[in-house]
Amino acid sequence: MEAALNSFQEVSVGDIVKGEVLAVEDKQVIVGIEGAGVEGVVPAKELSTTQVEDINELVKVGDTLDLVVITSIGKDKENGSYLLSKRRLDAKKIWEEIEQDFQSGKIIEAPVTNVVKGGLVVDVGVRGFVPASMVEDHFVADFSEYKGQTLAFKIIEIEPSENRLILSHKAVVEAEKNSKKKDILAQLHDGDIVEGKVARLTDFGAFIDLGGIDGLVHVSEIAHQHVGKPSDVLTVGDNVKVKILSINPDEERVSLSIKETLAGPWEDIETKAAAGSVLDGIVKRLTSFGAFVEVFPGVEGLVHISQISHKHIATPHEVLQEGDTVQVKVLEVNPDEHRIALSIKALEAKPESQEEPKDVQEYELPEENTGFTMGDILGDALKDHDTDSE
Repeated sequence: MEAALNSFQEVSVGDIVKGEVLAVEDKQVIVGIEGAGVEGVVPAKELSTTQVEDINELVKVGDTLDLVVITSIGKDKENGSYLLSKRRLDAKKIWEEIEQDFQSGKIIEAPVTNVVKGGLVVDVGVRGFVPASMVEDHFVADFSEYKGQTLAFKIIEIEPSENRLILSHKAVVEAEKNSKKKDILAQLHDGDIVEGKVARLTDFGAFIDLGGIDGLVHVSEIAHQHVGKPSDVLTVGDNVKVKILSINPDEERVSLSIKETLAGPWEDIETKAAAGSVLDGIVKRLTSFGAFVEVFPGVEGLVHISQISHKHIATPHEVLQEGDTVQVKVLEVNPDEHRIALSIKALEAKPESQEEPKDVQEYELPEENTGFTMGDILGDALKDHDTDSE
């Protein structure tokens, strides 16, 4: 008998022991501590790291549990000699695993159990907290939809002694986006034509989402014609085709052009502005020798001063102003040199008493290099002068 008694081990606070479930009651479990010959009590709240409605779902008579000794409650107590906990032992193991994950930088997954003021509560075996600023990489007004979702988290801060565990979903999102950016950048090349979506508009251009990385279309690269503000021609959400002008992988900057994917304003101009056709245009510039009229976006033609009016005028300013809408007749088209000769007077009735001026010296020389020849500038008057000379 004495030998049997001496074979029982001494139990101390902090010991990890095995206990066989002897009885399951409403608020506690009675266990026999193996090798000690004594019983212990495991309160319901010490059974699991998570809240349990019915302890019968966790244990049954005959189960063997790993437990830690919390305190001694006296050998004369009816319901056992020691207070034991499974929850604290499980939590200790969980904290050790979390510490390892933290040191290795491992991304963990866990369900969101609650939404509280200031962030999210997460169950990783122990309670974790995600501050509102660490939920997403963008502003979120209502976090209620996150409850019940299982998300990936990076461990930001850990302090087991204070049951403090700070997690970040935002860090995972940003890391995924950065990885995706590198993959996308590796697939893009100068000169490629790709499709994207207008993500943001500014005064200086439009940011285009290329599927995970934004590229910039400067306002000068939006259209062939002048664009005052990007919002005048683009809307957030528009699908657009863009050409890659340049890529800077180190700075993750991509320069794009919408204009380079569009037909040039002078393309097929011989059909759009065939000689003899009548077009509506806007007076863009006035010079001493004529008026430049925009007949299509990005396409200007010259109305020489001799083709403005049947009556003699000293300068175009006498009858025209910049911004005027006029009708013009196409006299000649030169697509290679991007030149169109136009006439306003050809669409007006000629006064019966008017005689054509024949003195070439009345015309002023052009005040700027326009790309037009002297014959283009002097027009019909030069032909009449040559005929008179003969």
